[in-house]
Amino acid sequence: MKIGSLLLESLVDGAGHEDPREVLFRPEIPGDPWDDHTELLTEDGNLELSVGGYLLRTGDRNILVDAGVGTIDNGKYRGGQFLESLKSHGLDPDDITDVVFTHLHFDHVGWATKKGAVVFENATYRVHKLDWEHFVESPGAEPGAVRKLKPLESRLELFAGDLTLAPGLDARHTPGHTPGSTTFIVSSEGQRAALIGDLAHTPVELIESHWHFAFDFDSVAAATVRADFVREFTDTDTDILAAHFPGMQAGRLTTTNGAPRWVYTKEN
Repeated sequence: MKIGSLLLESLVDGAGHEDPREVLFRPEIPGDPWDDHTELLTEDGNLELSVGGYLLRTGDRNILVDAGVGTIDNGKYRGGQFLESLKSHGLDPDDITDVVFTHLHFDHVGWATKKGAVVFENATYRVHKLDWEHFVESPGAEPGAVRKLKPLESRLELFAGDLTLAPGLDARHTPGHTPGSTTFIVSSEGQRAALIGDLAHTPVELIESHWHFAFDFDSVAAATVRADFVREFTDTDTDILAAHFPGMQAGRLTTTNGAPRWVYTKEN
């Protein structure tokens, strides 16, 4: 995808599967909400989630936004393709100058390190400080997250609030899914895209922003920032790219009969 003078490319690492009724629900509405959205499920009724990241080329910098799920193959999530995806775009790990994380859940940091070694040795790693504190430094931090992320400390830069991280790349703090969850806005020459991470895991969360995701750190805050995002970006020319939408395909929010509607970009 060209965004003005910038190039944005998806890097698929693999896929995951979840029981949709266990991870996404509307607590205040009776009945099965998925009855109205069966087109988003696989034939066997599962929710399939793409996993991977995005590559942004801006000037002389090659920036990764998230780093996939890694070499996990646990029956629910399977990765392993990330470096091959990167190579298909003509780059090796040493070519990456920056890695920025939307948040620090396992399926976004998988290739940050491997067996204790930093994978992108020439890169500066950046994440919101609240996520680093929560996942690495807090007394309740999960040992697996600490092992995965601690080796990054010598090349880590933490940020807080909203700021510009690189030409055409702006960070917005959108907490809820995790304390430091961040949306990245890519912009150039009047064009814009939003990399929303896990602000939504499936398009239905943007259409019905009051849904709750089981693994949100603060489900009320997550619903609030999601609703704010929908209000701001509906009926604009902004392409929206989530971490887990099918095929990591971009789309836009439009209004139909007074309600938000998700349309994949190729349909515009």
